[in-house]
Amino acid sequence: MNKKLEQFNNNLIGKKIAIIGLGVSNIPLLDYFKEINCEVSLFNEKDIDIDLSNYNYKLYVGENCLDNLVGFDIIFRSPSCLPNRKEIVAEKERGCYVTTEIEEVIKLTPSKVIGVTGSDGKTTTTTLIDLVLRTNGYKTFLGGNIGTPLFTKIKDMTEDDILVLELSSFQLMNMEVSPSRSLITNISPNHLDIHGSYREYIDAKCNIYKNSDGILVVNADNEITSKLESNREVRYFSRYNKTNCFYVLDGKIYFKEKLVYDTSNLKIRGIHNHENICACMSLIYDMVDIDKSFAAISNFSGVEHRLEFVREINGVKWYNDSVSSSPTRTIAGLSSFDEEIVLIAGGYDKNLDYTPIARPILDKVKVLILFGDTKDKIYQAVIDSKKDENIDIYLCNSLSEVANKAYEVAKEKQVVLFSPASASFDMFKNFADRGMQFKDIVNKL
Repeated sequence: MNKKLEQFNNNLIGKKIAIIGLGVSNIPLLDYFKEINCEVSLFNEKDIDIDLSNYNYKLYVGENCLDNLVGFDIIFRSPSCLPNRKEIVAEKERGCYVTTEIEEVIKLTPSKVIGVTGSDGKTTTTTLIDLVLRTNGYKTFLGGNIGTPLFTKIKDMTEDDILVLELSSFQLMNMEVSPSRSLITNISPNHLDIHGSYREYIDAKCNIYKNSDGILVVNADNEITSKLESNREVRYFSRYNKTNCFYVLDGKIYFKEKLVYDTSNLKIRGIHNHENICACMSLIYDMVDIDKSFAAISNFSGVEHRLEFVREINGVKWYNDSVSSSPTRTIAGLSSFDEEIVLIAGGYDKNLDYTPIARPILDKVKVLILFGDTKDKIYQAVIDSKKDENIDIYLCNSLSEVANKAYEVAKEKQVVLFSPASASFDMFKNFADRGMQFKDIVNKL
């Protein structure tokens, strides 16, 4: 019996509980609280298509739904509802306990917890960690910002299991507990349309290690992470230089100056993925057999929507990199190809600076096709940086239009890369929806 979970459940009895946001992470809570004698209210700013007829819950919907957030004992917020919302702050000052599904998982599980965050590469790195651990005989639970919500699975977890969590800045913000093994892939400006400042974003990321002891793995090449200080054991990985752990030099992966792997054996493209592998192994090398782990990594073909090969048409290879929602991610994607590139980019504006992506585009791209809210910002950044480079630029209005334009202009042996460098919320539900629609269009060309 999990004593912490039993006590948590007992503390819920008779309490007034608010669930803010009916997204993926909070949906399992609906059934969980149904079995407990407590008063539950649901809050969602957008209309919902969930059947709530089997629940005796109050429902508040609309932009001003949080006006009714008064007098609660416990608030479960979704990651998209930040804890600095004035309504939540007022409740917390009154004595309400504010938490999230994933924070309670970390607090209540008897299992070991591994956490991964970063601006880029965290999903691939988290997936690799889970793969390597399972290859080495561990039972794992994959969750957080990836996989399925884990709250209802706490009762099935044991001391011998391992939780492998991808954690976003929104999940980490104000979190009061940290995984015992924590990894930050990198930190660069992101989500500045939601976070109040870059400093707030950085501080949220750092909550992954500040609230407990253990091991911290960071990127030695990143300006922010390389300077982080911690009382933890700190391990560094790099794609350029020797470190105290795993690093890449000339396409080879080393562990403390010992050659352990040749990246030419990988199925996944890009030096950024070499970096992700070094991050993964730096975090768990003392828990696994290194040779067995790299054998599994050799067969890893990548994560959907991350430099995912879609098909070849008339000698042109098409790749879906819809997950690339920031300039740094698209820059990494561009560096993964030696072929000439037809780049499709653009999307929702997160108030990011597109100047850094201009030079990589001019160096690697033969044809640039833009759409979405950021198309003019990307266009202007490229034009302002352009000297005598030969690049054709097209501005379009829809995903179908950009795909058809790419089909029209791409030449044999070129690559069409869909890597938006922008978020998806101007036209799509999320990056996965955007990627699926792109693949569907390409497969019909």
